[in-house]
Amino acid sequence: MMICHEPVKRVSVIIPAYNEAERVGLTVTAVWQLPNVIEVIVVDDGSTDNTAEVAHNHGASAVIRLGRNYGKGTALMHGVKASHGDVLLFVDADLGLSAFNLEPLIQKVIDGDADMAIAAPIPKGGIGGFGLAKAVARLAIALAVGVVLKAPLCGQRAVRRELVERVGRFAYGFGVEVGFTIDAISCGARIVEVPLAFEHRYTGRTIRGFIHRGRQLLDILRASLPRLLSSKLRPL
Repeated sequence: MMICHEPVKRVSVIIPAYNEAERVGLTVTAVWQLPNVIEVIVVDDGSTDNTAEVAHNHGASAVIRLGRNYGKGTALMHGVKASHGDVLLFVDADLGLSAFNLEPLIQKVIDGDADMAIAAPIPKGGIGGFGLAKAVARLAIALAVGVVLKAPLCGQRAVRRELVERVGRFAYGFGVEVGFTIDAISCGARIVEVPLAFEHRYTGRTIRGFIHRGRQLLDILRASLPRLLSSKLRPL
């Protein structure tokens, strides 16, 4: 199935957030400066800090508070259901003011060059993990749909609303990016990666960081395996 490429103009920004009171306010401030944005929706995924209040105080159009921590996929879907734009811009809550650099993603979709534009982070140093989760995600997408991405796990994405509605689902937790990418390409969507500079908060090679990446890897496998089993594996 192919995506119908009708003109799009209105942009809804959706920010899933869990205990991001320190940075979510700056992120909200930054995305309001992006072109064609009509609303900024923050989904507080069961935070135990004052993420929701900070987001509201910095001008979020709506703050959706979930009763507990359901995971990124569920948080994004709540935001999608509450949104009204033709283009959905998914933004991680910890980008801060660097979220202003995401304008090229929006432009790719508005100009009709892509159904989904994914940010490919320009390396800026810092110590992350060992890249296992990213390697598994890249391999899963390549095997399922024959596309090799530089940034398979990046959460900064501009997407045509029609594509989200066509796919109709998001994978659980941190598997959302891998699952949605496989499903979107399977629907015939055109995907581009755009090199961009923005800042995340590094978890580093700490116990907390390794726990986070372990959960991420499990969610990636949970999203990938059913899709791989239901598709014809492609040669690398």
